[in-house]
Amino acid sequence: MARERLYIFDTTMRDGQQTAGVDFAVADKMRLAAALDALGVDYVEGGYPGANPTDTQFFQELGGLDTAKLTAFGMTKRAGRSAENDPGFMEILDAPSAATCLVAKSWDYHVDVALGISNEENIACISDSVAAISARGKEAMIDCEHFFDGYKANRDYALACAEAAVEAGARWVVLCDTNGGTMPDEVFDIVSDVTKHIGGEKLGIHTHNDTENAVANSLAAINAGVRQVQGTINGLGERCGNANLVSLIPTLLLKPGYAARFETGIDIAKLPQVKNVSLLLDDILNRTPNRHAPYVGASAFAHKGGIHVSAVMKDPSTYEHVKPESVGNSRTILVS
Repeated sequence: MARERLYIFDTTMRDGQQTAGVDFAVADKMRLAAALDALGVDYVEGGYPGANPTDTQFFQELGGLDTAKLTAFGMTKRAGRSAENDPGFMEILDAPSAATCLVAKSWDYHVDVALGISNEENIACISDSVAAISARGKEAMIDCEHFFDGYKANRDYALACAEAAVEAGARWVVLCDTNGGTMPDEVFDIVSDVTKHIGGEKLGIHTHNDTENAVANSLAAINAGVRQVQGTINGLGERCGNANLVSLIPTLLLKPGYAARFETGIDIAKLPQVKNVSLLLDDILNRTPNRHAPYVGASAFAHKGGIHVSAVMKDPSTYEHVKPESVGNSRTILVS
């Protein structure tokens, strides 16, 4: 049976940069972009052109990538003016990128309180912004901010925002758990309902880790039908972080329940590079690598307990769920 295509979207250089104490230089972004491109991710979100000099310079200097689609981030156009008469929006549109991902409100509470406009005006902003991106020949995406909270508060309006983006020509509508408080069972149920209105081949998931469920929520959304998953290297991100691609990618490629159903742009032969990318980010940020990180941490395949060590010496699969070399790691036997 043919496997379905699942797309990997990295937002380390955009959402990851929202982390307290993180401030990438242009050279840092260049190194990360090259490493992610070589790994085989499908989209690399480089930042917000026009929001700061670093991001603007990065897009101008990089220009593009070999295989991944360089993606510019921004906001939908402001209400009350055309896309062409919104300077901030035009900076995003003019950036040399293959794709553009715009954040849009999908919770009516935020439309009223944060934007101070009507629900109808917000939907018009979504539609007009997507149309403007498509007219430039770029791939358009909409990040439906607070989608899950918005769905629980006003299902019909949240769905209307997502549907408006698709009808205007968006390639992807990304459902965002912006506050990070949605549980995996809720994600599965809500995404399952959304797929009755929008095909999963047009849906993505973007989760935050405020309940330590970002990876679980991403997998729940994939199981419910989305075919793009967003995340960051090492789970970097605002507050408690984003879904960790260093955990998600090996899971998708090595665990039979996913590997048998999906193919990604990452060749399994390149999977060991995930650890290198993880270490690269730590090096750029001058951070000590997390020894206990799943798959790639120094302790991920470290064995100390006597019963454990005895069994591992006979057959490593007794206490290892995957082969350490498959993810660029190695086994360590500790003496206690």
